[in-house]
Amino acid sequence: MSERRWRILFVPHGSAASRVIEVSRTALRIVASLGVTGFVVAGLIGYAAISRGIDMAQHEALERENARLALELGRVESRLGVLTDTLDALQEREARIRLLANLELLDPQVHSAGIGGPGSPVGGSGMQSVLVDRAVESRLDVATLIRRANLLAWSFQEAAESLSSHNDRLEATPSIMPTQGWLSSAFSSMRTHPVLHVARPHEGIDVTAPAGTPIEAPAAGIVVKAGWTTGYGNMIEIDHGYGIVTRYAHASRLAARRGQQVQRGQVIAFVGRTGLAVGPHLHYEVHINGQPVNPLRFILPGVIAD
Repeated sequence: MSERRWRILFVPHGSAASRVIEVSRTALRIVASLGVTGFVVAGLIGYAAISRGIDMAQHEALERENARLALELGRVESRLGVLTDTLDALQEREARIRLLANLELLDPQVHSAGIGGPGSPVGGSGMQSVLVDRAVESRLDVATLIRRANLLAWSFQEAAESLSSHNDRLEATPSIMPTQGWLSSAFSSMRTHPVLHVARPHEGIDVTAPAGTPIEAPAAGIVVKAGWTTGYGNMIEIDHGYGIVTRYAHASRLAARRGQQVQRGQVIAFVGRTGLAVGPHLHYEVHINGQPVNPLRFILPGVIAD
């Protein structure tokens, strides 16, 4: 059976002769295949061109974003550098303050405790990988600075509490002669009493002064006794805390009452000769944890009440 054919008749305008072209099925199939192939190839080329254009646009956008991130990271790293310098300066001051507060200096290993090295580098290459590595390092630097800042804050707080405690202790420690006069009898484990004429301990010092001379508290404290006491006459007793108690005997008149808070230099009584006394004077005692001690140990050289 012969292959089926088609005839195509071309009739031109005018007097030119007509033309007939015969086309077989096989030829049509070939032409159709070529047409489809050409269409597909053209589509692929177009798709590739469009994809390339999109990739180029995305690449340019990524480059711009990377540049922006690099600039921002540079600013962050600069600020971290300034913050590191500030913490270094604070650490130097912290060392001085701990010395003033009578505290031991922190070991350098304590300051660096928990501070590790840089993290493992992120795999990959190119600008983006570099930015990621820098971001990781910045994050680690921030964590390190936070730990250092917290440690310094704790150290400053400890020093402040220690200084406050020392200041309170100094405020509560007797340091001045309570009245103006002259020492007429010293602290002694045994002496002959001027009135009783028997040997007995003298648990304080006697300061002779005119009657009515003001007696001042040598340190801050709370009046725990104020009134008549056998042998002592009119007496004031002050609890300064930290186990320190002072007594002031033979006063002519009291100027402080029981339960009153007094400060260093505040008038609490006036010199007299009440109780077992042969003349106007102040009998002054200092007790530490219940034991009498020489009051002269608690008087700064050349310092007396004004």
